Formats: sequence, structure tokens, C-alpha cells
Amino acid sequence: MNIFSFPASRDRSNSQLQTEARDWLILLTSGKATVADAKALKNWCAQSPEHAQAFEQAKVLWQQMAPAAAQVQQPPRHFGRRAFLGAAIAASAAVVMVRVGVPGGFDGLTADYRTAVGEQRGVDLSEGVRLELNTQTRVSQRDQGIELLEGEVEVLANAAQPLKIQAGKGWLSAAQARFNVRNTDHSVCVTCLDGSVAVQVNGHNLRLDSGRQLTYTATQVDEPVAVDTQAVTAWREQVLVFNNATLAHMVNEINRYRPGMLVLLNTELGKRRVQARFSLQQLPGVAVMIRDAYGAKCTELPGGVVLLS
Repeated sequence: MNIFSFPASRDRSNSQLQTEARDWLILLTSGKATVADAKALKNWCAQSPEHAQAFEQAKVLWQQMAPAAAQVQQPPRHFGRRAFLGAAIAASAAVVMVRVGVPGGFDGLTADYRTAVGEQRGVDLSEGVRLELNTQTRVSQRDQGIELLEGEVEVLANAAQPLKIQAGKGWLSAAQARFNVRNTDHSVCVTCLDGSVAVQVNGHNLRLDSGRQLTYTATQVDEPVAVDTQAVTAWREQVLVFNNATLAHMVNEINRYRPGMLVLLNTELGKRRVQARFSLQQLPGVAVMIRDAYGAKCTELPGGVVLLS
């Protein structure tokens, strides 16, 4: 019996993790990394505590050798197989989404109305109907009305005929109303701000009055609830409001408005509840605010990628 087999195997495993962790940093600091690479790194770190620890150790080394690391322009020739394949697959699958930045998938490429990261714009759709598009939003005209492919809109309808909007698996209808519709992460959230909105989804026919909100997915329809409409529409005033939200949720929301990406690597930190209010003009320095307020460690990488751990 070889009594050294287990320790030797463990040593090889640790060595491999350290190599892959260093390769990740070389890729992310090469100036060629994409947002998909950052997401793939997050998944890699989440595989085990050993993965996360290996990356933390590599990051300390990188910070000590930052000037030399900054000179690296290409990924290493012997890039760890798992790390390389994970990043390559993620980058290949998301090349259009990341490089072009088109929410709504390939349908978003032909959307009639769209906004870029951080952009907001108004559209007079027809007489008595106006749309206010939030960041990363795609809207297309359909025979029966319009479709919110991705993103968020505030709708002001003051028309003789009801405006019909498809969002996910549901249809919204209103003639005299103001309401907010958000379609992100395969979930739709409808908030009636004034008047009333009819919602048809998954065999349900619902009516939302002022101050009521409904959330649904392709398989689930929640009960309507009363909400603070000022918090829902704060984006119209160039403000983001978070009331008892998790830090992970706040980071995801900030990423919708900010070029680059904040990558939260600390799962426990992400569970912390936050009470925060940001103007969109503050977002370039928001990583520093998160560091100071919640004790996160920040590592800035090229392309606006900031690692929070």
C-alpha cells in the first residue's frame, strides 16, 4: 500500500487550483476579458471553499506584482483546462450579448426601440401613448401592440383604445393609466402607478389598481401586493433605492446601469441586508462605497470589472 497516495493526490489538486487561479487573474488582467469571463470566474470560485481560497491567494500575489502583471497581454499557453474551457464556452455563448450589449437575445438586435447601458430615453409611441425606457431596454412593435423583450419601461397611456403590451408570457392592457413594467432575469414585474391595468398570464385574468404590483414568471403568478411606488419609479429621477434588499441584489441592479461589471465573490457578504440610495452619477465610484460601508475587498481589473470579496 502506498501510504503517500492521498497526500500526493491532495498536493496535486492544490497545485492545480493554484495554477488555475493564477490563470484566471492573468486572463482578467490582460485587457481582453469579457463580462462572461467574470461570470465564469464567479462560478469557478463557487465550486468549493478550496477554489475560493486559491483565488484569494492568487489575488494577493497579483496585488503585490500588479506592475508586472499589467504587462501580460495574452492568456498563458498552458491555461488550466477547466478554467480555459469554462471561460471560452461562456465567452463564445455570450459574444453577441457581451460585446454588443443587447438584452433580449437575438430578437433584441432588431428591436424598434432600445437603450444602452446607463441610457434612458422617451418614445412617443402614438397619440396619447408615451414610453420611458430605462437602461438596457428593448421594445419591439407587434401586430397586436408592443413587446417588452428586456429591460424596464414606464408607460403613460391616455388613449381611446387600450394599449397592449406583451411581457414574458403575459399581456398587459390599459387605456387610461400610468404603470411600470420590468422584464429581467425571466421575471416580469408590473406596477400600477395610476389608473388600472389588466393582466392576462398563465390563465389568470387580473386587474391592478394604483399602488399594486404583480410579479410573474413562465410558470408562476404571485399574488398582487401593495408597494411604495416612489421606490419603483426612482430611476426616473436618476436614483436607485434599496430598502432591505440583499447586497447581492443591489450589486446585480447596479450592473444594469454601470459599464463593466461588479463581481461579488463572497456569498455570505451577498446575503447582508442593505438600506441604500444612489444617484446614477455616483455609480462610477460605487465599488468604493460598498467597500467602505460593508467591508468588502475591492480588486479593480481592466474593462470596468471590479471583484468584491
